[in-house]
Amino acid sequence: MAEVVPDAPQEFWRSPTVLEPVVEAPVPAATALFAEACANCGTEFMIGGRFCHTCGLRRPAVAPASMEAAIVAGLWPQSLVWLRSWPGLVAAAWHKISLPDWMQYLQFHKIKRWIGLPTGALIAFMIGLGCVAGAIGVSLVYRASNLAEFQAIQMWRIEWLLAATASFVAGILLKKPHDIDSDD
Repeated sequence: MAEVVPDAPQEFWRSPTVLEPVVEAPVPAATALFAEACANCGTEFMIGGRFCHTCGLRRPAVAPASMEAAIVAGLWPQSLVWLRSWPGLVAAAWHKISLPDWMQYLQFHKIKRWIGLPTGALIAFMIGLGCVAGAIGVSLVYRASNLAEFQAIQMWRIEWLLAATASFVAGILLKKPHDIDSDD
């Protein structure tokens, strides 16, 4: 540090580098107007020190506690007003969005009625379809250049297909049985 400021002894109340001309001013007493610890290194400031004696960071001034409390107290009602108006704003924005006509066929309750499965079985069926798509995706994304990579890719395909099988079986088990006696 001696090469930064030549012929200047380093003391804890003086900055290690001269960034602005040095103006001799009376050192203010350490009161509640200044921070108690350095934000950079966490070291407590010395009594009356304007700089951190460890890292040289300037001591920041802090707002009085009553002023901070007033600011926080003012933010709470504002945030409550914003939270109460938020659902209305989202609903208004949602109604402005126009979707194509074919999107109505992708609604969950219409798919459920069209396929004729209960909710749990339909969800398991969709997860199974996603797992089959994952197995196909592994084939499209990864290419094997040697035997070890080929075996790894096959293992991933097996895992995806095993998950699809488990999901389809869960869908079968969640399906409600039909009454056989109603045909008589």
